[in-house]
Amino acid sequence: MCRRRAGSPWIDYPDNGFASMTHYTLPLDFIASCGCVGSSTHYPTAALSQMAYGSSTAFGPGCGRCFNLTLINAFLVDPPFYPNVTKSIVVKVTDLCPKTGRWCSASKDSVNDAGHQLNFDLAWPSSSIPDDFFPSDPSVYGFDDFGVWNISYTSVPCEDSWAGSSNQSDFGAVNYLGSSVCCPTDPFTNTSSTCASYSDLYGIPADATPGVSSFAINALYLSLDTLATIIFSLSVQFSYFFAL
Repeated sequence: MCRRRAGSPWIDYPDNGFASMTHYTLPLDFIASCGCVGSSTHYPTAALSQMAYGSSTAFGPGCGRCFNLTLINAFLVDPPFYPNVTKSIVVKVTDLCPKTGRWCSASKDSVNDAGHQLNFDLAWPSSSIPDDFFPSDPSVYGFDDFGVWNISYTSVPCEDSWAGSSNQSDFGAVNYLGSSVCCPTDPFTNTSSTCASYSDLYGIPADATPGVSSFAINALYLSLDTLATIIFSLSVQFSYFFAL
């Protein structure tokens, strides 16, 4: 169970249950909301809906958790599509799915348009996930991407379950972003490593729309690091010049 403090606006959800699944485009090596290393994008990852993720910006308690997601049916079409094969995938949560929109909009007291409190937004297409991961029947429906699915989810240990666990360099947060990021190896088995809520830490409303993108924040930090390097280099050169 993902437990929140008393009176918290965030969703408490069981380790196993039902949810909806969508998909979105995440560029390779991109550093998403949690601040997990860019190489994590070489393996299956997902964004978790805002109120279950536990923060309206940056990192939250959902960061780093791994889930086994199993497709059930595509329900927006008539008749609903039930695949004749069972498709599952283990993902690591590295990103936040904003509360705006139909599918990541659930709150502690309401469900999304699929009737669920959780939505997993799968980073797909992805080099780590087969192109035909989502079953379809174009001959019946006229298209091959249903967009939204009912799924079941199970919390699982990342080690030996998530494909990226075979390479320790694909775990953890980006070092140069310091305390603005949090990406634990496996908060499901090591609950003491669970990230705090960035929103709670800095008094940002739980239902706020995420502001500056992670990419922009990372670019700012990178620019500052680059500037510091340039200043240091110049200071060394000036010191050498005046020492002559």
